[in-house]
Amino acid sequence: MNEYNKEFWKALDELVSKSEVIIDRPKGTVHPKFPDFVYKVDYGYLKDTSSMDGAGIDVWLGSCGKQIDAVMCIVDLLKKDSEIKILIGCTEDEKRIVYETHNRTPYMKGILVRRQEK
Repeated sequence: MNEYNKEFWKALDELVSKSEVIIDRPKGTVHPKFPDFVYKVDYGYLKDTSSMDGAGIDVWLGSCGKQIDAVMCIVDLLKKDSEIKILIGCTEDEKRIVYETHNRTPYMKGILVRRQEK
């Protein structure tokens, strides 16, 4: 099973390295539909990719490098979908913020899957 885990992270590394990261919601900006929501970590997507919602694969871009740290696996009860969000270069505090962001309402829940190997 550990071999598959390594291959998963390797595949994510390749996907991210071959994609342009677009930050369309920089840290400190307000969500376009929910004015009470302020992004505390840069948020965006991988250009020319697709996720379950039809948009690009979501990324949280932290303040310490380009290493993929973790993924958030999300279930959204309002949209009735699920997807992953890739965390890139996130500090422990930024990981906590992302985790809390995806668990703050009763309609969205997520788990943080940390990268164990480098």
